[in-house]
Order: sequence, then C-alpha cells, then structure tokens
Amino acid sequence: MSVKVIDSKTAAELVPDNATVALDGCLSTDVAEEILEKMKARYQETGHPKALDVWYGCGIGDNNGSAVENFAEKGMLRRVVGGLWSLAPKLAPMVAANEFEAFNFPQGTISQLFRDAAAHRPVLVTHTGLGTFVDPENDGGRLNEAAKNSTLVNRIKIHGKDYLAYETPKPDVAIFRGTYADENGNITFDDEPLTMDVTAVAMAAHNNGGKVIVQVKKVVKAGSLDPKAARVPGVLVDYVVPTDNPEMTKQTTDYIYNPDIIKSNIVKDAQQLDLPLDKKKVIARRAAFIFNPETDHCVNFGIGQYPMYCAMVMKEEGLSDNIVTTVEAGTFGGTSLGGGSFGTAIAPQATIDEPYMFDFYNGGGLDATYLGLAEADEKGNLNVSKFGPKIAGTGGFVDITQYTSKIVFTGTFTAGGLKEEIKDGKLHIIQEGKVKKFVKHVQQITFSGKVAYDSKQEVWYVTERAVFRLVKDRLELVEIAPGIDLQKDVLDQMDFKPIISKNLKEMDARIFEEPVMNIKNDK
Repeated sequence: MSVKVIDSKTAAELVPDNATVALDGCLSTDVAEEILEKMKARYQETGHPKALDVWYGCGIGDNNGSAVENFAEKGMLRRVVGGLWSLAPKLAPMVAANEFEAFNFPQGTISQLFRDAAAHRPVLVTHTGLGTFVDPENDGGRLNEAAKNSTLVNRIKIHGKDYLAYETPKPDVAIFRGTYADENGNITFDDEPLTMDVTAVAMAAHNNGGKVIVQVKKVVKAGSLDPKAARVPGVLVDYVVPTDNPEMTKQTTDYIYNPDIIKSNIVKDAQQLDLPLDKKKVIARRAAFIFNPETDHCVNFGIGQYPMYCAMVMKEEGLSDNIVTTVEAGTFGGTSLGGGSFGTAIAPQATIDEPYMFDFYNGGGLDATYLGLAEADEKGNLNVSKFGPKIAGTGGFVDITQYTSKIVFTGTFTAGGLKEEIKDGKLHIIQEGKVKKFVKHVQQITFSGKVAYDSKQEVWYVTERAVFRLVKDRLELVEIAPGIDLQKDVLDQMDFKPIISKNLKEMDARIFEEPVMNIKNDK
C-alpha cells in the first residue's frame, strides 16, 4: 500500500464545505500549521471551505494568529467546540457577535470523545462537568446565543446517580502534524514532545468515513521506521504533506527528550534556585505546607504562574525528590514547563497519549493538584474560564478538579496593580489591587464547591495574605499573614463575609523568612 503524497495547497482543497474537522495539538506541538494557513488562504480567495464544525481539545496556537485562529474569517465557521480558548483571542469577538455556535467542554472530555467517536459510541458518559457551566442545568457548555438551539450534552441517571452524556462528533477530516511518514503512511512523532490525541483523532475520522491528512517533515522508505514508534498506522492515513519550511517544522522544544540539554533558567539544583522572597514565594511556600510527602506521590501542577511557581519552590525546599509530576497533555515525571512550552516536560519518565492520561485522572490517579485561583465566590465555586468578553476556556481544569482528592488553588488575594513586599517577617501591602477576586457570585462555574464537598474532597484556597478551606456551602478563613489587618486587608476586600475559624491564626513565620525553611523535616 502506498500513501498519497501531496502539497499543503492540495490538502487544503480536500476539505469540503460543512465538514466536521478534528484537530490535534497542544500550543504548537502536533499542529499542522502549513495546512491550516493554506485553508485560510483558500477561503479568502474562493470562499471555501465554509461553515466548518471544528473540534479540538487542548489549546492550540500562540495568541498570534496561528492554529485555530486561521479560521477567524466570517462565514468560515459554523461551530467550534474547544477545550481551551485563550490561545485564539481573534475568535472571541466572533463568539460575542454570534457568527458561529461556540462551545467550551473540558479538555479531557473532548480527548476521550475522539476515542469514543472511533468506536462509534453515540455518547461519552462521565461525571466530568457536573455542577459546572458545562452541566445542562447551567449553560451546557454554550458560550453564546448562537448555540442555544444546539444540545451537545445531557444529564442522565445511572443507578440513581447523575452523569453527563456528551454527544460524540463524526469527523469528516482529521488534520495534525507528525515527524516522519513512511511510504505506507505510518507516522512517527520523533521531533514532537507529545503525541496528544493523534491516534484517537485519526481513527475517529477514518472509522466515520472521513479523511486523515498529516503534515510531516519527511517521507521515508517503507519499513525504515521502528514499528513501535509509529503511533498512527498507515491504514488510517489518506494523505501525507511533507514540508521543508523550517518555520512549519519548528518544534515547541528541541531539547525535550535529552536530559543532558536543560535550560539553566528553568531547571537547577534545589540549592541553586535561590528564588526571591516575594508574594509568589509566600503563596507557594504556604501551599507547600499542605503537601504531604508520605501520601502525595503523584502531583499535577496546572498552567499559570502560581501553580508553576509552587513546583519550583517545592523543588527548592527539597519536597519534590520523591514525587512524580504529571501534565494533562501526557507526561509523567521530569520538570514540567510553563509559558509557550506548557504541556511538555524536560526529561520525562514516560509520555502517553492524552486520552489515557485523563483516564488516569478520572480514576483518581492523582494524589494532589496545584491550580490557579482567578475568581472565587462564597460557596467555594471557582471561575477560571470566562471573564466578561474574554473567553479563557476550561482546559483540563474541570477534569482534574472533579477527581483529585486534594486540591490547592493558588493566587493573589486581589488583582490589577497589587504591590506588596516582605519585610521584617511580615507582609506589607504597598498598593491594593483594583480587582476583587473573592466575589459574591463567580461569572462562570468552572469548579463547583458543592460537588467537591459532596465528593469529600479536601480543598484549599491559598493567597499571600489569607488561607481558606472549603466547608459545607461556604469558605472558612483559617489563616492570615503576619502584618495583615483582618478587617481592612481581608474582609473589606471581599464581596462576602466568609466563616471565620474560631482558631484563626497567623501563617507560619518561616514562610516570610530566609533561608530555605526545609518543610521536609517537619513531616
């Protein structure tokens, strides 16, 4: 069997109007950018392909016009179902203008939907999304009025318990990028740090009568690839698009599988990190007290500066020696990266396909997770997915928080111009933030306090000046920072009054001191 080798312009012409298009990727990993750009150029020239129904799980793109933003043309889209929207800001005004139906589903759910679509299962039944904005009793994942007449998720009962049933897509086209294709169409991902949903996406399109188009760096002789490295078998692949454009074959990180090549500003020995004592370090240190090295062996650190800083501080404090970190994109172990390389890790111990990582999470495989704190309300609900017209999207947040027994949300108490300093073992507020993050009602429920409490999860909300924990129907204030006035600096900066613990105390003084406090010796 020989696969058809074509150029990217021809590939773009193969996508018909009204097609359901399944994309794979994480930021720039696995994204067939050259093909997507040619689709955009074709649409601008001919008006085709139009009315596309585009599905993707992890956020793809770079906030600068790539990946799914190639579809930000009036009339090109009929619907978009995405896990993370923040990397496609050009789509936000189109969503607000109701130019197409817009849905935000959990990243892991979309990943597993591709796998179920390959098996022709009509729905994916899961606990994921209950009590959040994805729940049909709330918004059903809809982001605009254009989507109000479409129902892609329903609430059902099985043995008296509530679940959500998500409709599986039927892709007409799957588009992604690999590294090498042999003459039979077998695809390897040697230069990609992640394999994400490639097998599921390809199989979903193939088994539903669609076409699979793969951009690669090079086509090689049949039989020359290691069969165990071929993550997509040739029988699933219809077209291969080799490209010599270095910008289109550039990988997210070129050092990811070489433990000897490590960026010194990302990974250092614990004694060499020497992180400055500021509000970020205070938050991370306090969060580290919640970590239990005797029971918390497998840990997830989410996207955002504060969760990633927790990982760095725990390394500095000597807490991370015996834990395995994970990232939802598929990595176990190593040092997780942030920014434009989020989803990857330096020198991981193992890398698996994304649907299986979410199987691991859904089954309670994580012992603890550290995530961002953008907006919280009096019932313990969190919003990290939508702020006014800005659509961030849930990413893997819902998948992770609904199954992990210990959850630590981290972030500053207020936002917008907040200035603070650590001096003489105390926290000093120089300028208060303009935006309150503890509000009466969150704009969108990405995390349900009620569902978490009913599930007996341990939930903490850690800021630089106050620490809360989730109790029945409310937040309880349990600690404040030394130097902080309870009324002026905490309660007056909230839109609701939390329960105040009868045992309210100051945070451990070592959090605000140098040198390294060595929490490890306390456990």
